[in-house]
This record gives sequence, structure tokens and C-alpha cells, in this order.
Amino acid sequence: MNGRLAALRRRLRQPLPGLPAQLQMAPRPRTPLDSSLTPASLRQAAALLLVYEHDGQWHIPLTLRGAALRQHTGQVSLPGGRIDPGETPEHAAVREAYEEIGLMPDAVDLLGTLTPLPIPVSGHLLHPVVGYAAARPQFIIAEHEVARLIEVPLMQLQPALVRWERRARSHPPLELMDVPYFQIDDMQVWGATAMVLAEFIAIVGDVDAG
Repeated sequence: MNGRLAALRRRLRQPLPGLPAQLQMAPRPRTPLDSSLTPASLRQAAALLLVYEHDGQWHIPLTLRGAALRQHTGQVSLPGGRIDPGETPEHAAVREAYEEIGLMPDAVDLLGTLTPLPIPVSGHLLHPVVGYAAARPQFIIAEHEVARLIEVPLMQLQPALVRWERRARSHPPLELMDVPYFQIDDMQVWGATAMVLAEFIAIVGDVDAG
């Protein structure tokens, strides 16, 4: 295990950057959470943020969601989905990654978790799980769920590279919002996915700062 990986594992066991880091990549103004909903009443979901070594760099696999899915169609996301009864977030995240991108569970070294993120638009509470693979996995995408696999070098997900766009909100309140995003090839990575990545980037920054 290299020193950077060991430091990342240790850092994930310490207090997390949390909401302030997530909000760096939140659309502004952010959609408020319905006052009738609480974290316990939201549908529980998990996602796997996998870091793997490739070409001397850490990479993260993201997916372009397929057109047949009911929610967030055509958006870039981490592999993930709902937590089934009796599952832990870790188990659900690894299961969903296997189902969506063919990631073998025994190839994943689970390092820890990030701060759960409420997603008002879909009514979910997302539990991000961080995993590691020593080499690039052999990905096999489930074409009915995943339109495209996007392998992103971590160096492309830096605060200095964030872009902004003004767009109309698709759900009430129907208003203009300023949206921060990462431009990865021809894809925009924004919303909940970008917010999860923002917290992870802050953690990696702490690790690299020593």
C-alpha cells in the first residue's frame, strides 16, 4: 500500500469536510429540502467513488445514465442506486457498481465513507462510499443502465478548473440558477455528483498537504 493511500484511509476516519465542501459545487440558489422530509424519511441510496491507479495517476469512473432510467436520465453520476432492506451503504454501493459497470466486489478495498448528501429533486439521501483498486478494473457496462463509462483522472477535478453556467431549473421553483460544473471531455459533471466529488477533492487536498 502506498503512502498516499494509507494517508487517505486515515483521513477518512477523521472528521469530514462535510456540507461546506459539498456546497462548493452546489447550484445557486440550491433547491431547498421540503420541510416535511427528514433525513430518515428520504429514500436511502448509496454510490461508489472508486479510486484506481492507471498511467501513474488516480482515476475515478463515472457513468452517463441511460435513457431508460426513471431519474436523472442523461446525467453523469457515480455508480450507485437504492439501498435494499438489510443492506449497508457499503454493500449497496459495491453491488450497484457490479451491476452497472461490472466491477468485481473482491477488487474493491473499501476505505471509508463521505458525508451523506440529501438530494431534494429525487427525495434520496445519498451515502457515498470510497473504494480503491490497485489497477484499472476490467469494466463491463450494463447498457440498459449506463450509456457510457467516463474514466476521469483526479487531476481534472480541481477547484481551479470549475466552470459556471446559468440555466433554468427544471423543477419548481422555476427560476434561473448558477451551476458550477467540471467539464470532462464533452460531458458536464454537476449537481449531486459534483458535490460528492468536491468533498472528496477537499480530503485528497488535506492528504497531499501532509
